[in-house]
Amino acid sequence: MSSQGQKVAVITGASQGIGAGLVDAYRKLGYGVVATSRSIGAANDPEIVTVQGDIADADTAERVISAALERFGRVDTVVNNAGVFLAKPFTDYTDEDYALATGVNLSGFFQLTRRALPHLLATGAGHIVTITTALVDQPNSNVPSVLASLTKGGLNSATKSLAIEYASRGVRVNAVAPGVIKTPMHPVEAHETLAGLHPVGRMGETSDIVDAVVYLESAPFVTGEILHVDGGQNAGH
Repeated sequence: MSSQGQKVAVITGASQGIGAGLVDAYRKLGYGVVATSRSIGAANDPEIVTVQGDIADADTAERVISAALERFGRVDTVVNNAGVFLAKPFTDYTDEDYALATGVNLSGFFQLTRRALPHLLATGAGHIVTITTALVDQPNSNVPSVLASLTKGGLNSATKSLAIEYASRGVRVNAVAPGVIKTPMHPVEAHETLAGLHPVGRMGETSDIVDAVVYLESAPFVTGEILHVDGGQNAGH
């Protein structure tokens, strides 16, 4: 069980990049953390519980919420960070690409959030944050991304819908829409090209997204917000 008053965050895609940064940030806020990804290992911090598994599988979501309740007795925040991004011309996508994108991006969100919501309601002040992409609102012909728009665009809409559904019941629902962030998924040799996709002329840092999520966590009057942290992409090109 959590110590009296300690809040608990569940974070997906938590083994590296933005997810790992979010785990550190929530621990600094004093939260207990349940961190999950396919490859995550055991944590040295006793206030971090790790759960290995594919977030597209309902079984993983079940095990994550069970782990949170067993160790801490509550869930206060869910950060749906796990996601896949496949940039291909539309006719080059395969059935396997479709299954992967919809599985991780949509099923992962649905299975975990649905199971967490009763526990968020029980706290009286729950919070859901989902990481989407700025390309939903400002597509770029240099980055063909229909599967991202199909799935992450759906998550933006779901964010607003859930925010309204639960606004009077103490649960806030927000999203962060990043530009291209320096994470292990982007090779260093591609950084210069990727920097050029942003009006500010650089890629984002993991800390830019982590700071945005922390802001939303501490903003009780903000719900239904799609917060663009994208170097100006949403403003245009």
